Amino acid sequence: MIIRSKAPLRLGLAGGGTDVSPFSDIYGGTILNATVNMYAYTTLEPLDNGQIVFENPAKEDFGETFDAADEISPEGYFILHKGVYNRIVKQFTHKPLSFKMSTFVDAPPGSGLGTSSTLVVSILGAFVEWLKLPLGEYDIAKLAYEIERIDLQMAGGKQDQYAATFGGFNYMEFIGDNVIVNPLHIRQRYSDELAHNLVLYHTATSHVSAQIIEEQQKNVQAKKQKSIDAMLALKEQAAQMKEVLLKGDLDAIGKILDEGWKHKKQMADSVSNAFIDEVYEEAMSAGATGGKISGAGGGGFMFFYCPSNARYKVIDHLAKFGGQSKRYEFVTEGLKTWTMDDKMM
Repeated sequence: MIIRSKAPLRLGLAGGGTDVSPFSDIYGGTILNATVNMYAYTTLEPLDNGQIVFENPAKEDFGETFDAADEISPEGYFILHKGVYNRIVKQFTHKPLSFKMSTFVDAPPGSGLGTSSTLVVSILGAFVEWLKLPLGEYDIAKLAYEIERIDLQMAGGKQDQYAATFGGFNYMEFIGDNVIVNPLHIRQRYSDELAHNLVLYHTATSHVSAQIIEEQQKNVQAKKQKSIDAMLALKEQAAQMKEVLLKGDLDAIGKILDEGWKHKKQMADSVSNAFIDEVYEEAMSAGATGGKISGAGGGGFMFFYCPSNARYKVIDHLAKFGGQSKRYEFVTEGLKTWTMDDKMM
């Protein structure tokens, strides 16, 4: 028997960072995001030899093997895998499990597309499929959040786990511990046009989101008004983004992104740097009307709204920075899991 799962990565279109505590606890957060056809994949094969094997299929001879136990120390490699396993045993099976697990993500760590949280959702989905756990979408997303943020003590927000689980365009509200996912029914032609006009560019750099988020959290705790005002403005822009997407007023997106980028840089000093600012200005001079960095900031993917056929000039101008523009499409499905019997392989 082979169990497989996949969960989509996401673009945070507006409101990013307002889902992070303590801001979301005090003021409430609002985010609009959309999933794309880039995924975190998990394959799980049950074993009967009392061992646990974690591996990356893209890297030969790279893996870890353990004796099955109630708990595995979350150190070294495969930290997320170990965190999910420990919670599954503690909360559901109450006994060790034996299996081989391989995982792969279509984007590198630190890319700003929610890779870590999406991988947690994918791994968790494989266990849910294997063990037939009675968990719905909200349950899976919340459990993924708890594993990453509470069990493993990794700094971050809540949007990525819910985006990966639900999929599609979602307007999310974060009020204390409560999360409300409002699916948006965007007309297909609007979605297609947005994918055409929104250039996704990998800067060939990465970031450590936890460090940026911790700075953001400290600014809120210290009641730095500049940072708080910036996040309040980003909340408003999530509502604006929702309106223009539903109405098909897509060319308004550039201005919303541009204003949002100015506010985002006020949240924490490490959100941007000289290189990112140079890339942004080059895209704007080539015909983009707005953009932002994806995720917490500091590196990874950026995206730019390029009306009409401006995308081609923007892509050409950005090539000199050594990064790569990536084609993608928006997808409506979130976490998917399935099982294949050995006789079918």
